[in-house]
Amino acid sequence: MSGSVTRELAELSGPEVARTLTADSIVVLPVGAVEHHGEHLPLATDLIMADLLSQRIVVGAAATGLDVWRLPPLAYTKSDEHAWAPGTFWMGATEFLSTLDAIGRSLAATPARTLVFFNGHGGNVAPLGIALRDLRRAYGLRTFAMSVTVPSGDGDPEGEGGPNEHGLGIHGGWGETSLLMHLRPDLVHPDRFARAIPPALAARDQVGFAGAPVQFGWLSDDFGYGGILGDPTGADATIGERVATGIVKRSVAALAEIAVFDPARGVA
Repeated sequence: MSGSVTRELAELSGPEVARTLTADSIVVLPVGAVEHHGEHLPLATDLIMADLLSQRIVVGAAATGLDVWRLPPLAYTKSDEHAWAPGTFWMGATEFLSTLDAIGRSLAATPARTLVFFNGHGGNVAPLGIALRDLRRAYGLRTFAMSVTVPSGDGDPEGEGGPNEHGLGIHGGWGETSLLMHLRPDLVHPDRFARAIPPALAARDQVGFAGAPVQFGWLSDDFGYGGILGDPTGADATIGERVATGIVKRSVAALAEIAVFDPARGVA
């Protein structure tokens, strides 16, 4: 391969792809969103997280000796919970799954046999789960999905604290805002931070979002607060840097496990 070393698949020529990729190559596709994130965060929040963190992850994994490559990020995805808000660009589940199928079909035409989605948007989790099986069945790929995981103010695994979000800091809250303050501080507006915790949801034990015993259909303007769920007050770039470091470390370890995992046998 001529020129400087790259782990960006789209920077290779077609013949380089054919010569360089093998059946052991892992291809990472960042999956983001362009959607409403209130007054204090940019529309590209989920895209930025998936894009910039996946860059660090792929570089870190390659440094350990893994044969890992990164595709350009997918920006327009399933964000219809924010369709009411100007600036949200979204597609439906059928369109999104068709897009993922086309990407899988294209990857299957290369020597690589492993596709990893690195997802930055909660609304993509369910369709990505469907795509994992569909792409495996249709093209024989090994398929995996990982997500950007940000802490809730009351459930920070690193013990950093933060405001009590009652487990509702899922969109524009303390963890996500802290992460953006680390990744792209120029796009964050601390003067617009406002707490957005619906009391009716905070009081529920059974009905809630991901992880709750009972899930429900919702749109982000169902709760008021301008479509935000969480409390960005107290968000800090130092916390965001620590969150990013943890995500990269865990994801590099995950790619090492993916590299030797065969769904038919458990390990290589």
